[in-house]
Amino acid sequence: MSGGVGGSDFLQLRIGEVPAGRRADRLAGELRRAIADGRLPVGSRLPATRVLAADLRVSRGLVTEAYQRLREDGQVAGRGRGGTVVVAAPLSAGAATTTGGGAAGPTPTAATPTAATPTAFAAAPGSDIFDTLRSTPARIDLTPGVPDLASFPRAAWLRAERAVLAGLPSAALGYGDPRGTPELRRAVVHWLARYRGIRADPADVLIISGTAQALGLIAQVLHRDGVDAIAVEDPGSLGTRQHLHHWGAATPPVPVDEDGIRVDALRATGARAVLLTPAHQFPTGVVLGGAHQFPTGVVLGGARRRDLLRWASDTGGLIVEDDYDAEHRYDRPPVPALRSLLADHVCYAGSASKLLAPALRLGWLLAPPRYREALVAAKRFADLGNAALPQAVLAHLMESGELERLMRQMRRRHRARRDAVIAAVRTHLPAAAVHGAAAGLHLTITFPPAAPPDTELAAAALARGVKVHPLSWHSQRPYGRPGLVLGYAARTPGELTEGVAVLGEALRAAGRRSGEGGA
Repeated sequence: MSGGVGGSDFLQLRIGEVPAGRRADRLAGELRRAIADGRLPVGSRLPATRVLAADLRVSRGLVTEAYQRLREDGQVAGRGRGGTVVVAAPLSAGAATTTGGGAAGPTPTAATPTAATPTAFAAAPGSDIFDTLRSTPARIDLTPGVPDLASFPRAAWLRAERAVLAGLPSAALGYGDPRGTPELRRAVVHWLARYRGIRADPADVLIISGTAQALGLIAQVLHRDGVDAIAVEDPGSLGTRQHLHHWGAATPPVPVDEDGIRVDALRATGARAVLLTPAHQFPTGVVLGGAHQFPTGVVLGGARRRDLLRWASDTGGLIVEDDYDAEHRYDRPPVPALRSLLADHVCYAGSASKLLAPALRLGWLLAPPRYREALVAAKRFADLGNAALPQAVLAHLMESGELERLMRQMRRRHRARRDAVIAAVRTHLPAAAVHGAAAGLHLTITFPPAAPPDTELAAAALARGVKVHPLSWHSQRPYGRPGLVLGYAARTPGELTEGVAVLGEALRAAGRRSGEGGA
């Protein structure tokens, strides 16, 4: 925890010049501004009410009232003998100007959920939005796509690393095969056969630095083949689209209906490639052929699935299968990957990011023969191949059964956390619908069309210390209903319950403001 602030100097406030009836408002506003501009960073203690009251020459009750307003906003929390601590700050805020004599000008409202504020949710997200959001402190982070990093198997990783180093020949520390180490490519083949029904040879596998690199390599290779557009599901991952756009690929949206991705709409785009997340479509959990497709939770029946494969065969099209969290399933049997059904037309990408940790930057790519050598060349000239030692350690964990044991433990833990979110939604957001709960590390909740915009809800939640994604970020076309995407894997059941309760408060507050605006 950061140190505390001992007095009122940081405020530069002449509260005696403020009318008596407005002093608590002004003090609360100045404290919010200090949190917004970093004078009171997250983790720091506010001055003791007695000390601040003496410094400002006001009653202790006035200071207590100002602190209580910040507690209601979710920006500070009492810590008993630890004092009152800052627990959340706004994503961004314009600093208010000051007038002559040191008196503050108009009080900014960036940190309060009672007014519209210039946060990252106020405009279309830019290319750096996820970096910005990750660096923004929050009391409860419900960002989707993050596994339980606290459960990373440090002891098992160290044991595997020692075992690998003990038997690693010196030559293995030099430049290696850009496709990856033979040991990891064999381990990936065995893993995919067991868990995804994919038959492959180690020569088919290209080790990559996560799915993000896979998207870049695929976009470059397709561009050289004259393919400049990769159709995507809509709604679908904003981050995926951003990566494809960076490499010059257009992303025509393909709508998803109650039966899954609309193959007729895919044909109408004229695209020669499509990116799918059939095991758990991001963000709403559409189920593709019994799998868990992101984001709308519907089932793509056998006829639709066959139609998709027929599109690939008839047009020579390429299906890019992003199988990012297929191992995390709770209420349904496993479903074979598309790659297992039509290998010559499916480029399959998976990674260790959701199995272990994104920081490992380890993944695998299985390409159709026509693109295999071009992808290997693109990887070679990107980075000469992934670091060999982490590959060897991951291979050891896969082949020893340690990763399988970890996965079983994670499923039990994630199921309990998923159940906690659903129960909390029923209690605190009874009008919301839950999508995509059968598998994955996140779920989506949608609200009736009359609810406030989901970006407003996300901003209000962040002001109260809870971080989520608005569903509209992940839609290229109007989705029809506001919604929020909630990651649950990295939080405890108690934190999840509290976070959803805060979302309920944010929704009710936004609804009151809408009612006042229409009065």
